[in-house]
Amino acid sequence: MEQIRVGIVGYGNLGKGVELAIRSNPDMKLAFVATRRAPETVTIQTENVPVYQYSDLAAHQNDADVVIVCGGSATDLPKQTPELARYFNVVDSFDTHARIPEHFANVDAAAKSASHVAMISVGWDPGMFSLARLYGNCILPDGKDYTFWGKGVSQGHSDAIRRVEGVQDGKQYTVPVEAAMNAVRRGDQPELTTRQKHTRECFVVAKPGADLAKIEQDIKSMPNYFDEYDTTVHFISQEELNRDHAGIPHGGFVMRSGVTGKNGEHKHLIEYSLKLDSNPEFTTNVLVAFARAVTRFAAEKQFGCKTVFDVPPAYLSPLPGEELRAHML
Repeated sequence: MEQIRVGIVGYGNLGKGVELAIRSNPDMKLAFVATRRAPETVTIQTENVPVYQYSDLAAHQNDADVVIVCGGSATDLPKQTPELARYFNVVDSFDTHARIPEHFANVDAAAKSASHVAMISVGWDPGMFSLARLYGNCILPDGKDYTFWGKGVSQGHSDAIRRVEGVQDGKQYTVPVEAAMNAVRRGDQPELTTRQKHTRECFVVAKPGADLAKIEQDIKSMPNYFDEYDTTVHFISQEELNRDHAGIPHGGFVMRSGVTGKNGEHKHLIEYSLKLDSNPEFTTNVLVAFARAVTRFAAEKQFGCKTVFDVPPAYLSPLPGEELRAHML
């Protein structure tokens, strides 16, 4: 079996997860890791794989069939993905929904000019949840979409907590409101506000002598993060946080509630759910599957930017079509 050579750009939580996912796929091998850090400071898990400086990547453009871009933040990928698409076929996990059209246009131009394939916004939302929403809309055109996230750690909201004056450390969980989900499952098709869909639960380690009441108020009133939600703040010790909240679980639900019949008398519900022990490890398995699809598009010279909507499901699998038809259809 000819293996797909996969490069990793960035070696944080996502990069480490991608490496593990590659090792779980016999049709893939790790070609290199690239980092903005000094290469000698990066210890990867796979033996005899080179670690390159990010600035030297152009010299290694023939070393990988596809590169998975594990940017450090949402602001990295709008710059890195188009830049890297000049040299490689690429996959990224850009997840700022409102800016996906802008990101797509920039990456599409770069990939087409270099005759490469670039897949953007791969993960579980956007990504697997996006596909669930699309399938639901196609199958039940007379209906409504609902997306609930959690219970799980929001890394962005946890970072926001840690920036509050007097906070030493903290984690924030997004929690779906059970009553709202039950109303959707009954077929009520409710109109739900932001506050009615989710609550936020914060576990905070305060610095010695900090004003706990002020910390709680600053968190609950924080615009764009907590002010539109019912938020609970728990003050705990660093030991408790380390012991009970060290993981990065997440998940959620996509629901399509619709009706059929002459008078809409028959109710239907499509529900897709995820429960993840490790958000980054699951996300990286999605990235690696779509990296396989990128190599197939490249072989067909279907250059430019793609999203999960453009991928035939069979392109994600290492199995041949006859085996998929025999065992999965």
